[in-house]
Amino acid sequence: MAQLTWDDTGERRYETGVSNGVLYLRNQTGEYDTGFAWNGLISVAENPSGAEATPLYADNIKYLNLVSSEQFGATVEAYTYPDEFAECDGSAQPEIGVYVGQQTRSTFGLSYKTKVGTDVSPDAGYKIHLVYGALAAPSAKTFTTVNETPDGITFSWEVTTTPVAMTGQKPTATLVVDSTKASSSSLLALEELLYGTSGTDPQLPLPDDVMALFAGTVIEVVPVAPTYDSGTHTLTIPSTAHVIYKIDGEIVVAGAIVITVDTVVTAEPESGYKFPTITDDDWFFDFV
Repeated sequence: MAQLTWDDTGERRYETGVSNGVLYLRNQTGEYDTGFAWNGLISVAENPSGAEATPLYADNIKYLNLVSSEQFGATVEAYTYPDEFAECDGSAQPEIGVYVGQQTRSTFGLSYKTKVGTDVSPDAGYKIHLVYGALAAPSAKTFTTVNETPDGITFSWEVTTTPVAMTGQKPTATLVVDSTKASSSSLLALEELLYGTSGTDPQLPLPDDVMALFAGTVIEVVPVAPTYDSGTHTLTIPSTAHVIYKIDGEIVVAGAIVITVDTVVTAEPESGYKFPTITDDDWFFDFV
């Protein structure tokens, strides 16, 4: 074992910032299948509680400590919030633009990023934080007059959570993925799920699904190359399961397409899938 050293170059790590907030609404089956960008996110203060020791005494000595369950809570502060958060904040919208308060609050999921820096690079990486089973408590809102030093109103919510099941572990309300340590391909697959792609809606995968991504169980698919008949200028897009084909950034369906200019077709895997490391995923077709 090597001798310990401190503050080596590149080892002076720190975390800062918060960004890429996403709100996820929960459907009737318990899945977080719809995500919405949370603009104006100022801070997420994580406030775990519990894990308190209760001492037991016997034989005139301290016999053991019993530790209570740990709970995850947070304080979310923002300048604004997605319209879809209204139902999580106890509001209903019976008519467009009309909000009724003191209604049933919906549970939700949340994801956000924090930056990881070092003495060598302030952008060494980031951490993705996932929160499940969140419930926002009613919060105070203070509206003040505009004066010579105007400032934007900030909103704040106290959030509690209910853990969800996770195979091989105790139920949990939080996961954290560190980009400086996790598999880059699995991280990409996770981000495509969290933030969506041009062909899929953003969603918050449950803990077991996240672990499957990083356990090497992401399924590989191989894109089939389109074919081209130069005599009729007909380009045929194949039907390949879990592969998305695009022309000029727009998704194209399987079938025949007559082209009138030089055309490039690209392929992308659906979320939760990946191409082999060495894969031909773009093709140029010369219109002559």
